[in-house]
Amino acid sequence: MYLDHIVHHVTKAPSQVATYWSNKGLHAVMGGQHTYWGTYNALLSTNTSYIEWLALEHKEIAENANHPLINLLLHDLTTAPGFGTICIRTTTIDELCQQLEDKGIETSGVLHAERKTTSGLIRKWKMLFVKEEISDALPTPFFIEWEESDEDRYQLLQEDGTINESNLQLSISACEFHVHHPREIMNKWKRYFDLVEEDEHILLLRNTKLVFKPLEKGTRERLAVVHIEGFKNNEKLLYEQAMYHFH
Repeated sequence: MYLDHIVHHVTKAPSQVATYWSNKGLHAVMGGQHTYWGTYNALLSTNTSYIEWLALEHKEIAENANHPLINLLLHDLTTAPGFGTICIRTTTIDELCQQLEDKGIETSGVLHAERKTTSGLIRKWKMLFVKEEISDALPTPFFIEWEESDEDRYQLLQEDGTINESNLQLSISACEFHVHHPREIMNKWKRYFDLVEEDEHILLLRNTKLVFKPLEKGTRERLAVVHIEGFKNNEKLLYEQAMYHFH
């Protein structure tokens, strides 16, 4: 399984977000609109995954969308922006749905989704969520299966300007989660998704490490730090209450 993307809930418009990161020397772009969810986004691609900065465009539509990802966004933004959750990429989402349900894990069922890009194209994908109450507890990752193969999708993203050569030099090396009971979360995710454990703090995806650390202060368990390799500067940036560590 691969990390597909990280969802960062933001209060700023995608145009502002893309400008901020572009001024830092990173090729970030406006993504597009989720018409049925009332949201829009900005994107920063890496060689196998990406950051999605997700914002409310039409709050009333979002409140009526009844979608797990949007419900999490609405919940978190009542307190503060910050990282929301992670998405894992699969090519067998229907089989994965069945496997989870065979383990007694209730799911959303496979959901269909689409986004209208700034150039007017429609991108389509399937999603799968574990059913759970939206709260300050760490959200379980959700899953995505894209309409195109990875090769075709990256080719299209390069053709439309979402990705350039500098993006392909970047990689998300680790996602650091701060939680009350790291061992419990690790055991849960291992049982749900058959993830491999590197050591007592780390689970492995094919393209990144999932690191679990005790939550020292605050009550909201979330992804806390994203580690990105391949950028020219070694620095830490706090943006919209989320920490990015470039190596």
